[in-house]
Amino acid sequence: MLLAVDVGNTQTVLGLFEGSQLVDEWRVATDVGRTGDELGALLDSLLRARGHTREDVGALALSSVVPALNREYDRMTRRYLGVEALVVGPGIKTGMPILTSNPREVGADLIVDAVAAYETVGGPCVVVDFGTATTFGAVSAKGEYLGHAIAPGIQTAMDALAVRAAKLPRVELADPGSVIGKTTVHSMQAGAVYGFAGQVDGIVSRMRAELGGSAVSVATGGLAPLIFTHAATLDRLDEHLTLRGLEIIHRRNL
Repeated sequence: MLLAVDVGNTQTVLGLFEGSQLVDEWRVATDVGRTGDELGALLDSLLRARGHTREDVGALALSSVVPALNREYDRMTRRYLGVEALVVGPGIKTGMPILTSNPREVGADLIVDAVAAYETVGGPCVVVDFGTATTFGAVSAKGEYLGHAIAPGIQTAMDALAVRAAKLPRVELADPGSVIGKTTVHSMQAGAVYGFAGQVDGIVSRMRAELGGSAVSVATGGLAPLIFTHAATLDRLDEHLTLRGLEIIHRRNL
């Protein structure tokens, strides 16, 4: 089986594939200080908790926006799985031309998401990934990666607000049910949920116009379900988009 690993700045998502079928998934905090041995021990415990063993894993595909962990994942893969990790980056076959000014600086997660979205809905398409940052990736009708927009993530912005505004607390990100808040907590939740939904609609609409007006939009990431129902421009929700993109890219490099 293939273990797909998506290392984000805040969380790491792991998915176990049998063929193209996702059979299990885990979400853990990203810890930049973890060593390869610690990652191996963590993987063992995650697999055992769901009735798997590391002997079940025959390959690992990695997308990471934390360069310091790439080496440790490579060490873990060699030592504990006995294989070499496929790390998405320059030189890896993705099947998608990158038409930005400097393709090497494009985050692996952006390309992995774009590959999976184009495979699913075709092009043109826009991929919105709700993570530590909210990213908007644009893919042409020919399956070319054209570029992206990057905005502060929802939780990132709310954490900054609580730090910089002495009288505002940290609040749970949840739908308050109304844009007119009656309490401080509900007011902050309304600003986050409906404010970011409006941001999404604005950026996706502008990208659609530049792409010719008919691009399908796909939302993914941990906070995507919270915003999806409130953003009129979001067409599809796929919480496993990045994992599926890793499976597709692994297959293309066999």
